[in-house]
Amino acid sequence: MIRWGALVLALTLSACTSVETIELPAEVKVVEASLPPAKTFPAPRPAPPARSNKNIAADFLSLHFELESGAQLPVFTRFETPITVRLTGASTASMRQDLNRLLDRLRREARLDIRQINEGQANITIEAVSQRQIHRILPNAACFVVPNASSFEEYSRDRRKAKSNWTELRSRERIGIFIPYDVSPQEMRDCLHEELAQALGPLNDLYHLPDSVFNDDNIHTVLTGFDMLILRAAYAPELRTGMTREQVAAVIPGVLSRLNPRGNRLPAQPISDTPREWIDAIQKSVGPGSGSPRQMRAAQKAAQIGQQLGWTDHRRAYPHYLMGRMLQFNNPQAAQRQFQVALQFLRATPGTEVHRAHVATQTAAFALAQDQGPKVLPQLDQAINVMTRAENASILATLLLLKSEALKQADKPEQARAVRLDSLGWARYGFGSDLVVQSLMRDATVRPSNSNRGG
Repeated sequence: MIRWGALVLALTLSACTSVETIELPAEVKVVEASLPPAKTFPAPRPAPPARSNKNIAADFLSLHFELESGAQLPVFTRFETPITVRLTGASTASMRQDLNRLLDRLRREARLDIRQINEGQANITIEAVSQRQIHRILPNAACFVVPNASSFEEYSRDRRKAKSNWTELRSRERIGIFIPYDVSPQEMRDCLHEELAQALGPLNDLYHLPDSVFNDDNIHTVLTGFDMLILRAAYAPELRTGMTREQVAAVIPGVLSRLNPRGNRLPAQPISDTPREWIDAIQKSVGPGSGSPRQMRAAQKAAQIGQQLGWTDHRRAYPHYLMGRMLQFNNPQAAQRQFQVALQFLRATPGTEVHRAHVATQTAAFALAQDQGPKVLPQLDQAINVMTRAENASILATLLLLKSEALKQADKPEQARAVRLDSLGWARYGFGSDLVVQSLMRDATVRPSNSNRGG
């Protein structure tokens, strides 16, 4: 029988977007020393965008000429010289490794002329600072990017000046990125991907994008094939800093036709704008807290808006997924109904494999609590393959832990132990070693007689 408390722990960890580093006592550090090393992903295999170039052209304009607030940007901006990047502050070994890997991807996939320097003034300065420093300025931000700054001190001093306002930007020369060093390796990497991409190009996030990090739903954590196409197009010779939206609109179809001929053969799909009312409801539903009545009402409102607008894409599914997450421990059956509604829309929407893998993490946990481990093994294997390709170590670790429990229920204890060990390596990267060790020690103190099944 699976211990529901262990699943609660695993799914709580997989929901974390920010994990603080905790100083561990000596006996816990002994356990840490016995853990397998943190795992790293193989060479990336991003899928090419599977949408029409007509849709992508519209996305390009919205990404480059609008901000999340709805403010309009008057001109197109990018770096017009070879781009230099410098890493400063209290960077970690994993941050340095992930930055090198990301820069290599940007050179190969987006064809950018970008390199790292160790001293002197860089176009983009990435400073590793503490979470506390970030939250003093932006309480709800994991990390952030700003114009015309090369240090956290400079931005802190000048953040109310016009130079720090994206709407005032007319050319990109200096950009500052501030990333916490006291979080899990995956969170540092995720920040590197999103903030460096925005330093180079798009400043907006669009909820209607199913295949991009430029989306506040945080489904994708590393740059996708779509994102690399957008960055490559932004640095095409047909474009230059200072162009108006109309000027970019006139040339971007030709740029995309040249860079993404596959997109010429795909029919354009009607895409409706995401109203501010829906965005506000989603943001309220995922704010601080754990499924408060206010958050549930906000998610319900978002679901109602999607229904009224006739949506059938991933945006229609998202509030149901959030409601399922809120209900999963207090009312598991109601949570499963919400997850099934989400899956109904996701299965009908191309390019939502990662979304469905997120849902599978929740539905498989419920099935395991019902002693249905053998039945969900194919579902878990599919989700594990998807999350490996998506490079999401925290969800991957959770899925492997669930698979280990499923193998136990299938009476395959040796395989279960091997999979659990594999999950620890990914968990060290996804959640951070300290939190993994603490969870293992708590798990070891749980007595079977104190456990109960979800049902």
